[in-house]
Amino acid sequence: MEGGAALAANRLHRGLLGCRVDSRMLVQSKLSDDPTVTGSTTAVGRLAARIRYQLDALPALVSRRRRGTTFTPAWLPDTLAGRIAALAPDLIHLHWVAGGFLRLENLARFNRPLVWTLHDMWPFTGGCHYTGDCCRFADSCGSCPELDSSVEDDLSRRVWGRKALAWRGLPLTVVAPSSWMARCARESSLFSGARIEVLPNGIDSSLFQPGDRRAAREILRLPQDRRLILFGAMSPTAEPRKGFRHLLAGLRALAAQGWGDRAELVVYGASDARQRPDFGLPTRYVGHLSDQARMALLNVAADVVVAPSTQDNLPNTVLEALSCGTPVVAFRIGGMPDLIGHGQTGWLCEPFDPEDLARGIARVLGDHALRETLGRQARAQVEREFSLSVVARRHLGLYEELLG
Repeated sequence: MEGGAALAANRLHRGLLGCRVDSRMLVQSKLSDDPTVTGSTTAVGRLAARIRYQLDALPALVSRRRRGTTFTPAWLPDTLAGRIAALAPDLIHLHWVAGGFLRLENLARFNRPLVWTLHDMWPFTGGCHYTGDCCRFADSCGSCPELDSSVEDDLSRRVWGRKALAWRGLPLTVVAPSSWMARCARESSLFSGARIEVLPNGIDSSLFQPGDRRAAREILRLPQDRRLILFGAMSPTAEPRKGFRHLLAGLRALAAQGWGDRAELVVYGASDARQRPDFGLPTRYVGHLSDQARMALLNVAADVVVAPSTQDNLPNTVLEALSCGTPVVAFRIGGMPDLIGHGQTGWLCEPFDPEDLARGIARVLGDHALRETLGRQARAQVEREFSLSVVARRHLGLYEELLG
C-alpha cells in the first residue's frame, strides 16, 4: 500500500483495531508484515499489480489522456468477491479501489453493507480523479477535458454509464472526509440520492506531535539560522493540482520582500535535479520519505508548511503538520477550511494569488508569537477532531448504525 489514500485507510484500520474492532485490510500490494493486512507480498505479485495498473489505463491512453492526471476506466476482471467471501466480513469499507484493483460492475457481488470513503472524486465521475474546472460530473460526463475530448459519447460518458448501472441499488453509504467533497458528491448525478456523511481522516497524534525544533533540525542536518518553509506531496513537482507553479511564484514574491537571505525551502517527495527551478530562496530536496517518524521530525523542524493545491480533499500533509503544531499556509479551496482556521491554526489565502500566498507566509514567518499561537491551537484542534481514537469511534458509530 502506498499513496495518501492508502495511508489514510491504514490509519483508520489501526484506529479501529485500537477500538477492539476485528478490522482486516485487503490490498493489491502488501508492503508490510502486518497479519491484519491481506495482499500479495511477492515480487511477482507486485509486478502483476503494476501490470494491472497499466492495463486498466489502456483505454484512457488510447483516448489521448493528458500527462499528469489519472483516469481510471476500472474494466479489468478481478477476484475480489471470492477473497472477500473468505474473510466473511459483516461490513465492507471501500477506500481507493482504482489501478486495476476492482472492476466496478463487481461491487454488487459483495453482498454486504458498503461504506465508501471518497479519497478523491473518482467514484462519482466518468473516470477522472479530480475534475479541475469541469462540472460535467453533475450530469453524465462526456467531452472530457482530461481525455482532451470534444466528443459527447467518449470514454468518460461510457464509464459514467457503467457506474450508473453498477451503483444502482447498492447498499451504499458514502463518507466524505471534507465538507467540500460531500458537496461535490451531492451535486453529482451518480450520488445525488445517496446517504453522504462527513467523517474526516485521522492522524496518529502520538507519533505526529510537537517537539524540539532545534533538536529536529540537528538530527536532519537542517540550518538553525533560517526560517524553514516545508512543501511536499507524492511527486509534488509532477502533479499540477498540487500547485507547484503557484508555490514558485509565491516564493519569488516572498524573496522580493527580503526573505531571500532569511528563509529556506525544504521539498520532500521530489528529488529530480531537472525539476529544480529558482525559487529566489535556498532550496534543498530531501526526496521521498516513507518513514513516518522521519516525516514527523521534518514537520517539527519546519516553521511553516505551505500547501498551495488548486484542488484537494483533506490532505495528509496538512493534517500531519497541524498535529506537530506547525502552522499551514494554503489557498482557501477544497477541504482546506475544514483543517485550517484562518488566523487560528494557519493562514488561508485568496486562490490562486501568489502575492497573497507570499503575504500569508511572511505573516507567519515574521511573527514568532503568532506562529507559536497558531501551532498550539492547531495541535489542540487535532486532538479534539482528528486523533485516531476520535475518528475511529465516529466510524464505529456509523458501522453499528448500519448493522443495527
